[in-house]
Amino acid sequence: METSTGTGEVQQRTAWGRCVDWALRPAEPADVEPIAELRATVMRPDLERLGRYDEHRVRQRLRDSFSPQHTSVIVADGTFAGCVTLRPADDGRWLEHFYLAPDLQGRGLGSAVLRTLLEQTDSDGVPVRLNVLQGSSAQRLYERHGFTVEDEDPIDVYMVRQPDATR
Repeated sequence: METSTGTGEVQQRTAWGRCVDWALRPAEPADVEPIAELRATVMRPDLERLGRYDEHRVRQRLRDSFSPQHTSVIVADGTFAGCVTLRPADDGRWLEHFYLAPDLQGRGLGSAVLRTLLEQTDSDGVPVRLNVLQGSSAQRLYERHGFTVEDEDPIDVYMVRQPDATR
């Protein structure tokens, strides 16, 4: 269950019944290094499984594509918990760099953040696209929120979600 605190924060009851106060704040250029480190941590198991992990490249790809103007930092219980980028495109939005600290995964926080972003894109009437690594458990999260596979290759699965007209 989510409730607003009136300060821009949302309380999300986790699967274990504990409330997590969370908020999205605009990213700043100084956030790039903590986000690059989180990316390396979160993506390592899937990249290693695919034989594609490179300690330098995993961080540099984030640095090269970081756009603070389209990125939000996820703050949970007052501390850095992750990030998400929602980048405008000609045909909708691209959901990119959605990383959540490993100790917060599987507790409903990622779903709460995703629901918030999708409410925004639904009100804008635009589709959302993303790609996820083959075999990543994140694909199940996206499928639960209405994303379907649009295309795939040996490394990536490309997904799309059309706007929900019932909102």
